[in-house]
Amino acid sequence: MEFQSTAADVAALPKHHKPTQDEKLVITASSLGTVFEWYDFYLYGLMATFISKVFFAGVNETTGFILALGAFAAGFAVRPFGAIFFGRIGDLVGRKNTFLVTMGIMGLSTFAVGLLPGYNSWGIASPIILVALRLLQGLALGGEYGGAATYVAEHAPDNKRGLYTSFIQITATFGLFAALLVVLGFRTWMGEEAFGDWGWRLPFLISIILLGVSMWIRLQLNESPVYQKMKDEGTTSKAPLTEAFGKWSNLKFVLICLFGAGMGQAVVWYGGQFYAQFFLEKILKVDGATTNILVATALLLGTPFFVFFGWLSDKIGRKYIILGGCALAALTYFPAFHAISGAANPALNAAIESAPVTVTAAPGECSFQFDPIGKNKFDSTSCDIAKGYLAKNGLNYVNVEAPAGTVATVSVGSTVLVAPNPAEVTGKDRDAAIKTFGGGVTKALKDAGYPVKDNPAALKDPKAAKLVFYADKAQINKTKVIGILFYLVLLVTMVYGPIAAMLVELFPSRIRYTSMSLPYHIANGWFGGFLPTTAFAMVAARGDIYFGLWYPVGIAIATVVIGLLFLPETYKRNIDD
Repeated sequence: MEFQSTAADVAALPKHHKPTQDEKLVITASSLGTVFEWYDFYLYGLMATFISKVFFAGVNETTGFILALGAFAAGFAVRPFGAIFFGRIGDLVGRKNTFLVTMGIMGLSTFAVGLLPGYNSWGIASPIILVALRLLQGLALGGEYGGAATYVAEHAPDNKRGLYTSFIQITATFGLFAALLVVLGFRTWMGEEAFGDWGWRLPFLISIILLGVSMWIRLQLNESPVYQKMKDEGTTSKAPLTEAFGKWSNLKFVLICLFGAGMGQAVVWYGGQFYAQFFLEKILKVDGATTNILVATALLLGTPFFVFFGWLSDKIGRKYIILGGCALAALTYFPAFHAISGAANPALNAAIESAPVTVTAAPGECSFQFDPIGKNKFDSTSCDIAKGYLAKNGLNYVNVEAPAGTVATVSVGSTVLVAPNPAEVTGKDRDAAIKTFGGGVTKALKDAGYPVKDNPAALKDPKAAKLVFYADKAQINKTKVIGILFYLVLLVTMVYGPIAAMLVELFPSRIRYTSMSLPYHIANGWFGGFLPTTAFAMVAARGDIYFGLWYPVGIAIATVVIGLLFLPETYKRNIDD
């Protein structure tokens, strides 16, 4: 079945009507195809822990995870370039064929990740190829979203664009949810050991099946009625890039859209879905399977609200729903993540409160604890030795400045341990002193009630973390964690549910694909996509597990201010011109 449309169809289309069978097909087919693309794109994020071990071997665990998140973010970095390239094609030759091409690139790149040998087999070529595949995924997604959102919006009646496009918005969460279910299914079926060894590749490999299904679904569709009308009348743009970004009358709305809506929406979205998941698993040490179940449950509960807020935006407008979600995130992120800590790992949270770890050192002697090539031992100053041990083991700590020349100390509650001074001990004596210092910190942590156990892998690999923190499953308040995660997802639905309709309504139809794609993908690719990497790097540099939240909070505040001043309300606009 193909949906055919002509200029006459567009003229006869009623503005207030129930969805026809053809419109339902458009929404269903466009949404399902986009779900599969998001599945492919987000699967990498869910597998970041395993990818860091396989493709970034040779560095410590914290550094490897940040590098894996960096490769994850690389796909987001190129999304704006995909938006420009494929957006231009979409405005020149049509919506449908463009997102067929992007889908093929996405699916094949994901499948290839499942086949790629790791660092131990191919050396440095392995992570380089991984990043290249991730870049292809980002380019493809840069062209997909604008096409799907524009395609659906141009089929929708004027008073239901928020509702209709909300089904495109829901696809990102459905894609993540599908990826979570697939990963959880394989982990449960195979067991953690087999899944961590080789089973993590299976979710990537089955994407080839999803690619085939997606292509078949999209082939059932034809061009959008608005684009078909322009094509019939010969009014399509001949130079969409010039019209979109070379004229201030349009460019100003690209910038307003980016800074007054898009970047805030992006950090709330990625903060509430991805950073919350990484925070649970990497900082609070909740095991991966439990984390997946908690996040998936919250997503399942929250997903219907994408449609609700899309529908509501048709009634009261898009602007204040989006900005309201950003404002709530800025006001509540810190207390929400503190509450997650207390519910997910109460023993760790209680130990941090009752016996905080403090590093007292001269700031000029402290390096940023990030080692991308695994060669820095962080042992040239006493501060580096102290912070190196804490960063390697993912410990939360507070910095206290001391005068220059002061030998660094680590306090665990009332217990104070003096770090080795490299100016006084060298060679084997220094190594022995560092080992003794680490043992003393470990004992102090255990005595203070930190949920920590020795890491057997450290006996074989001196680069491995010496300790393993864990969240006791029996102590996790799952109901409370799900409730907090649900709240974070609810904020996501507020900012994301209405934004596709707003993007479509801001720009004229002849350059709509190009104009809306670029600010959306700069916002979500750069401001949102780099959130996990940036936030975790901030945590590693500062030692405070909550310090990374300043990134989304600061951007959300800026968006609220700019949006209130400059962002227009669009929900009553005619988009056929």
